[in-house]
Amino acid sequence: MKIYLSGPMSGIPKYNFPAFDFAAAKLRAEGHEVFSPADNDRKYGLIGDLDQPFPPGVTVRTLLADDLEYICKHADMIAVLPGWEQSSGAKAEIAAAQTLGLCVRFLGRAYWFEGKKPVRSDAGQYHTKITP
Repeated sequence: MKIYLSGPMSGIPKYNFPAFDFAAAKLRAEGHEVFSPADNDRKYGLIGDLDQPFPPGVTVRTLLADDLEYICKHADMIAVLPGWEQSSGAKAEIAAAQTLGLCVRFLGRAYWFEGKKPVRSDAGQYHTKITP
């Protein structure tokens, strides 16, 4: 199955790349083809550093266009990481998937990064706790 992995990124340490990487690896181990926004961001040279400026010509619009294109043209389903409720991007991705009639799978405890329950950051975002 072709799965788009959705979840919160902005305002979260390391843009939540570790949580995306963990869940993507688990879904791939189940035999799925996974589009992860973290992997896509890396193609543009982004490494999950909140202080890193976007490369020339790359904007949030660029990245979201890639994400929505995959959902619209390729995905059979989207899998959603914890904390999506506070993410406007994740909510837009879920809305697109629902409009297209795709299955939306909200990932449970087995997909939490480091097996830890999502915690709220000072910015009001929910994310999985990332330890250094």
